[in-house]
Amino acid sequence: MIKADTILQTARELNVKAAIEIPRDVEKEIERMKEKETHELSRYVLIKILENYKAAIKDNRPMCADTGLPRYYAKIGNEAKIEGGMVLLEKMLRRATADTTNGIPLRPNRVHPFSRKDYNNNVGIHAPTVDYSFEPEADWLDLTVVHKGGLFGADYRMLFPADGIGGLKRFFLDCLAEFLRRGMSCQPVVIGIGVGGTKDVCVRLAKEAACLRMVGDRNPDPQIAALETELTALGNKAGFGPMGFPGNSAVLDVHIEVAYAHTGGMPVSIQHFCYAQRRKTARVFSDNTVSWREDPMWFTQYYRRDTIE
Repeated sequence: MIKADTILQTARELNVKAAIEIPRDVEKEIERMKEKETHELSRYVLIKILENYKAAIKDNRPMCADTGLPRYYAKIGNEAKIEGGMVLLEKMLRRATADTTNGIPLRPNRVHPFSRKDYNNNVGIHAPTVDYSFEPEADWLDLTVVHKGGLFGADYRMLFPADGIGGLKRFFLDCLAEFLRRGMSCQPVVIGIGVGGTKDVCVRLAKEAACLRMVGDRNPDPQIAALETELTALGNKAGFGPMGFPGNSAVLDVHIEVAYAHTGGMPVSIQHFCYAQRRKTARVFSDNTVSWREDPMWFTQYYRRDTIE
């Protein structure tokens, strides 16, 4: 049985690692971008971003002063047994959020929308967010922590079948112009695109695509994979560089996820995940041992399953 204390200790450590240690896939891509960037000022910014990554680890401090909004993605094996059930799981995740907000520290960004009441611990009504998925024939618990900004770099548009891929590209470029020219999504960014589903599913998929896939990963559908590659290249030809400066290194990668939609529409959501890619994953086994990794492995074959089995 997976113990509540194991979950608490794992979630605490996940928050520390996510806040401080940049994933290697992100750092490697920014190193590659630095060598190809042709604008001097943008190249200088990329160099400073890389230096900041190293300074965060050296000083044991968050890589960005704005530590975003802590959130959790829990993938639960169908055979997993968790002490205290799902209620105690969520209690431990909330406790870990409060503990690490004060301990790392994280900036206490969560406030009541009207009164601005702030417990100074990033915990409140529906905060932190916990999203779930399930996996057959497994008895482990995967926990992924993501610290994502919650202000800019997100949009939604209801397209229609006749708009097609061309309409999606226009929306993609509109979002680049809206956010990147002002440095409002802290590029270079990973861009997640959700296509289909209802509005809430579409937005959720876009955020998952931005936060839970590795740079360089491609959708298993060849048509979608080709579009991901095309949009990444398109984004880096739009004239934007890091942090709103002119350049050709604004987009780390584009990830697209789809869901079956109403026959009359093609909803599209876009989410940007900034260069401070704060994410970390741990697998808690039934014997309460823990393994750590950078790849969330969220988009499994089962998660993307199609039609009836």
